[in-house]
Amino acid sequence: MRGESPRMRAEPAPVRGELRAARVVWQRELIRFLRNRGRLAMTLLQPVLYLLVLGTGMSGLSTASTGFRTYLFPGVLLMTVQTGAVSAGVSLVWDREMGFLREMLVAPVRRGTLLLGKCAGGATVATCQGAVVLGLAAAAGVPYDPALLATLVGELAVAALALTAFTSVAAVCLTRLQTFQAVMGFALTPMLFLSGALFPLSGLPSWLGAVCLADPLTYAVDLLRHTVTQYAPAHSATAPLTAWPLGPRPSPALELTALTTLGALSLTLATHRFARPK
Repeated sequence: MRGESPRMRAEPAPVRGELRAARVVWQRELIRFLRNRGRLAMTLLQPVLYLLVLGTGMSGLSTASTGFRTYLFPGVLLMTVQTGAVSAGVSLVWDREMGFLREMLVAPVRRGTLLLGKCAGGATVATCQGAVVLGLAAAAGVPYDPALLATLVGELAVAALALTAFTSVAAVCLTRLQTFQAVMGFALTPMLFLSGALFPLSGLPSWLGAVCLADPLTYAVDLLRHTVTQYAPAHSATAPLTAWPLGPRPSPALELTALTTLGALSLTLATHRFARPK
């Protein structure tokens, strides 16, 4: 019996080691973000430009002075989260080019654990960036309601994890930073335009509306917009702008399920690819 006891006590050790490795990688991503002051400044600069300059310039589309800014606010939040997700992929490719990833891979933990820590760190950073931009809610005519802000942060966390896992698929397959950035720019820019983040999707041709429905970012933007329009005083002015391109508008629960499924499938694919020795 005494010979079995040490082995039984040692069985949980690998699990604790895997969790500790994931936590260290997650913590490293947070430290890198907090130490990069330029990145912190850019987190606020781009949303301010879109919300105040573009939103004010396009406000003539709505009868209310803040109508279009209210419409634009969920798209600005998603753009901020998307930037953080792409940065997580850039970090993975950069670590590979600099040789730091090779040093991480010699650790006695699964490769998938390291990738999970990377994705968790990237998603946390992206969520924090989106939470910071929530400070601009008043400029968009959105009240600082605690329930609203808490709901938006939760939805941003789901979207951040899904987008981080999505970009990680490309990051584990592409070995050059320039190639990764080109592919992400080519893929995500049209996805953002077709998501309804910057302009209404109503009135589009049926074939383009079908493409919008195939875009996962469409459901992320609409999920955030569902929440915002429930609390914003100018929600009646933005109603014509939020028409669904084709068919009935999906429920928030269905959109949340779609994002969760995207994140799970992307994370599974990226983990499987990353676990294969090169």
